[in-house]
Amino acid sequence: MSEKDQSLKELSLIDVASALKLLGDKTRLAIVSLLSEQECCVCEFVEIFNMSQPAISQHLRKMRDLGIVKEQKKGQWVFYSLNNESDYYEIIKDLLKRIPSQREKIDGLDERGFRIICD
Repeated sequence: MSEKDQSLKELSLIDVASALKLLGDKTRLAIVSLLSEQECCVCEFVEIFNMSQPAISQHLRKMRDLGIVKEQKKGQWVFYSLNNESDYYEIIKDLLKRIPSQREKIDGLDERGFRIICD
C-alpha cells in the first residue's frame, strides 16, 4: 500500500464526513473546481456567483478552516488556491474528476473584462 493510501485510511470517518458535507454545497464545490485550475480573488468569486462579498468569504472561511483551501494576501486583496497539502486533497481530486469543469465561469470573467478586477 502506498504512503498516500495509508494517509487516506488514517482520516477518521467523522473528518471525511465533515469534508464531504462541506463540499456538498454546490457553491463550495464549484469554488474548489475553479481553484483546481488557478488561484482566484474573492472579488472574482463575487462576480462569478453574483453573491455578496460576505457570503463568498463565509464559504471560503469554512474551507480554509478545514484546510481545503489556502489564502495569500497581495496588498489589500486575498487570493485563494486549492491546498494540495490538505489531508483531503486526494478525495477532492477524485471528486473533481467526476463533475463538469467550471472553467467557463473564469472564461466568462475574461470575456467581460472582470478577470483581474482587484489589481
